[in-house]
Amino acid sequence: MQLTKAEEQVMQILWDMKEGLVKDIRDGFSDPKPARNTVSTVLRVLEKKGYVGHKAYANVHLYHPLISKSEYSKSQLFGLMEGYFNNSFPAMASFFAREKDLTVKELDELLDDTRKELSKGEKRNNKIPQTGNKKGK
Repeated sequence: MQLTKAEEQVMQILWDMKEGLVKDIRDGFSDPKPARNTVSTVLRVLEKKGYVGHKAYANVHLYHPLISKSEYSKSQLFGLMEGYFNNSFPAMASFFAREKDLTVKELDELLDDTRKELSKGEKRNNKIPQTGNKKGK
């Protein structure tokens, strides 16, 4: 689900803070800061959308993200790839390489970094979990 600019701003602050009161979140904005009621309204909308939760302490709510920044980023990038690049990662990568005017050397470095990251992921995924199942022994 796509967030509005105001919702994304609140989420960015909340992701950085991990949790916060409306006042704390409002203080995270640069000047001119939005009105307290505006921040409160955006938080209630985010809560209805399933992005934010809260713990109530009397009449004060402590808000916290229910979705991580990386989960949101992933969904936005995949949505961008699907909507603008026919679900083609090579097409999206080529577009950004052209737009950023990357050199062949920079592309080679990017490819090397990608290989290293993929290798790390494979090592993590190939680990066999140790079970402590010793029933009956």
